Formats: sequence, C-alpha cells, structure tokens
Amino acid sequence: MAELQLDPAVAGLGGGGGSAMGDGGGSGRGPPSPRPAGPTPRGHGRQPAAVAQPLEPGPGPPERTGGGGAARWVRLNVGGTYFVTTRQTLGREPKSFLCRLCCQEDPELDSDKDETGAYLIDRDPTYFGPILNYLRHGKLIITKELAEEGVLEEAEFYNIASLVRLVKERIRDNENRTSQGPVKHVYRVLQCQEEELTQMVSTMSDGWKFEQLISIGSSYNYGNEDQAEFLCVVSRELNNSTNGIVIEPSEKAKILQERGSRM
Repeated sequence: MAELQLDPAVAGLGGGGGSAMGDGGGSGRGPPSPRPAGPTPRGHGRQPAAVAQPLEPGPGPPERTGGGGAARWVRLNVGGTYFVTTRQTLGREPKSFLCRLCCQEDPELDSDKDETGAYLIDRDPTYFGPILNYLRHGKLIITKELAEEGVLEEAEFYNIASLVRLVKERIRDNENRTSQGPVKHVYRVLQCQEEELTQMVSTMSDGWKFEQLISIGSSYNYGNEDQAEFLCVVSRELNNSTNGIVIEPSEKAKILQERGSRM
C-alpha cells in the first residue's frame, strides 16, 4: 500500500469547517507566546501601588514681618512658659541678653527654638514677669510672693544694668528699715504765753514738729494786758539716739525748753 505524504506547510492549516490541531476549534492558532521581560511602556498596563511615606514635621507658622524686614513680635519659651512681646520692648536695653538674642541676633548667643519658633531660655518663668514688665514701662513691680533677691538674680543674668541698680537700692532700703525697727518719737510739752506762741512755732527746728496746742484756761496780768497761756506739744523722731539716750538739741531747741520751764 502506498503511503500518503502531506505537505508540512498545508498540514498546519485548517479549513473553514474542519478541525485543526491544537486547543482552539476555529482559529487554528497555537498557544500565545510569552511577553518579553522588561519595563511596561508608560500608559499601558496597571501602575504599581503608591507606598505611604512618613511625614516630617513642618516648620511653625511664618512670622509676620514689618517694614524693616524683621518680625515685630517675638515668642519666648522661658522654662516652659510662653511670653509674647515685641522687639521694640526688648531693644530698650541694647546690651541686655534679650536684645542681643532677639533683636541683634548675636551669633555668640545662638539659641535653639521649639516647634512653634519660640526662643528657648532655661530660666525661672516666675521671675521673668518683673523683668519683662520693667522693659515695657520702666517700673519695678514685685508682688509679695516674689523675693527681691530672685529678681536681682534674673536681672543680672539678663544683663539689665539699670534694673540691677534699682533692685539693689530697694534691698538696701528694706535692710535699713528692718535694722532700725519701728520708728519711735520723743515728745515735749512747752508752756508759753499768747504773744510767744507764733515765734515759738516758727523757730522750731532739728526735726521738731508741732503736734498739738492746748489752752490751759488761765490768764495773768503781764503789764497792763491779760496774757493767756498755752501748752504746746512737739515731737521728733528718735533716730539720733544711742542706746535710748537722746542727743542734746541745738540752741533753738534749748530756747523752747527754757520758755516752757515754768511747767
């Protein structure tokens, strides 16, 4: 029997209704060839999913700038307490620590800032209030809860020379007042006639002060006229005494005593 030979070029083609070798019944095509490896062209295929990245903390709110280009308002973080003031206030003491830090931006006083942009100052905020108020209005106001020595310590740290002198003067005055104790007075009662009254009061000196005039209700004849008599009470602070002994008064005071010698 003769062998039937098929042309290889014709064997792979199927007719319109015939079956072809392979999985498909109508197309007669073989399995699809794999895609070549490589990057997918832009615009074709699915894009890779985006990966979330942690956000870095951004800077604080921008400071408002004035006409000179420098921010007018300054925020200070003193020991964890915030204070807000102006550069004009801090600039009233040009040599102070605060002026050099915030107004002149001295590189030698480089200070860190917190997340809000406030200057970090490691000092006691309780005593910073009197410091800032002094720069605002030039007056030293210390409440009863604060010690003057604490304000002095802060004034020296911030290098505010005028405030240092003012606090030292107040401390010295308080020490003198405490050492002296309560103010004591010495009183004298002088008897005088009506015509001597005006001259006696006008010639008082050496710290003597007129306290009270008492009419003793009696009169006597002095020449051809009746003269009324008075008691004049005078006083003086006992600040010139040593161990309670009063220093002798001057000549004018002695005259007053002589005029009242008839007591």
